[in-house]
Amino acid sequence: MSIVSLPTIAEPTMPAPRGPVSAAVRAALAGPPGALTVPARFGSDALRDDDLQTTLYLCYELHFQGFAGVDPEWEWNPSLLAVRAAAERPFVAALRSLVGDEPPPTDVPAALVELVSEQDGPSLAAHVRRHATLEQFRELLMHRSVYQLKEADPHTFAIPRLRGAAKAALVEIQIDEYGGGRAARMHAELFRSTMDGFGVDSAYGAHADRVPAVTLAAVNLMSLFGLHRRWRGALVGQLAAFEMTSSEPNRHLAVAARRLGGDDTAARFFDEHVEADAVHEQIAAYDLAGRYAAETPDGARDVLFGARCGLAVDGLVAQHLLRCWQAGRSSLFEPVAARAA
Repeated sequence: MSIVSLPTIAEPTMPAPRGPVSAAVRAALAGPPGALTVPARFGSDALRDDDLQTTLYLCYELHFQGFAGVDPEWEWNPSLLAVRAAAERPFVAALRSLVGDEPPPTDVPAALVELVSEQDGPSLAAHVRRHATLEQFRELLMHRSVYQLKEADPHTFAIPRLRGAAKAALVEIQIDEYGGGRAARMHAELFRSTMDGFGVDSAYGAHADRVPAVTLAAVNLMSLFGLHRRWRGALVGQLAAFEMTSSEPNRHLAVAARRLGGDDTAARFFDEHVEADAVHEQIAAYDLAGRYAAETPDGARDVLFGARCGLAVDGLVAQHLLRCWQAGRSSLFEPVAARAA
């Protein structure tokens, strides 16, 4: 049996702070674990608050790959968890305000299909297919890399929190996401190859410093749902909506990748998702979300809440990119000092 050798992956570095709370958290993480006292005061728009979203990203990543030089004991440090909880409260409130609270449906798969069909916002993928420049396509890869280089990991937290048919359905989806046991076919590795093909730094977390708060919010959303058993139904809904809206956009992006000079290796990530997500759509809607909602009190409400949150926040990210590109400027984050200059 041949063994595929993957590149050595260095531990990611912590992103720069974007405000007083993230600065205090970052400074604390650079030292030995201890008591952290931070007055967690944030702005009024949690989804676009750079300080809040950077704080959450710093806290959440300790449950994934961690950061170079950060003591692993920080992961469950009570005072850091208190800061995280203080940042999560306005984040959840903003999500509730964004999507509202509708009565739970009786038929969850049908409600998901209807929800997805109602998405009439601007199609970022269709725009990229026809109009994106090479530089804009590289920017898109940077935005997506913050999640795609750990694709499936937040959703794996739900496996021990589900049971029966819903658990089996999630495992079936995750098997494909992790390449069926073949490291080089893991979707995160396929995305890394796409980034390499377009000359974009493919190190894990390399672009967390460069994406705006709303992109971090889209990633933090999955971490929030994944790390709280309370939100397992919302994670199921977010994943179902993600799978149900993935196939066609990836078809557009595969065309864009080749139009902009990418070869089959660079486009393989998108090609893979056109086929895989067409299958995952049915599994996620019926076997995962449908069964979970039918067997869990308040399951239907939570599933639809998570689905709405995922679609809405992804829509905000798409609007940000399109608005920036149509104005002839970069969609990447600029520190306040750079904007002022």
